[in-house]
Amino acid sequence: MPYAIIAKDKPNSLALRTELRPAHMDYLKGHKARILAGGALLDDDGSGGDASLIIYDTDDRAEAEAFIANDPFNKGGLFESVTVRRWRKAIFAGELLV
Repeated sequence: MPYAIIAKDKPNSLALRTELRPAHMDYLKGHKARILAGGALLDDDGSGGDASLIIYDTDDRAEAEAFIANDPFNKGGLFESVTVRRWRKAIFAGELLV
């Protein structure tokens, strides 16, 4: 059962997010086999970017925690908080699973 990872940025840290983004994207590419979905959480108008959501496919909580601990966004001091929670795939890729 995958884990949903929600990481909230520190206030007023868009410049840091922008600076760290290339290293973050390279890191994600190296883990793409395990990432079911991911991206920035935005304002309704599509602007901003003050949090991240990643659905990480593992049954091992320690693996999910290590993944986000080593993300350049996290190592670079961008995140104010990180939440790692089990996620049940009830609907996935247009298919009802439960």
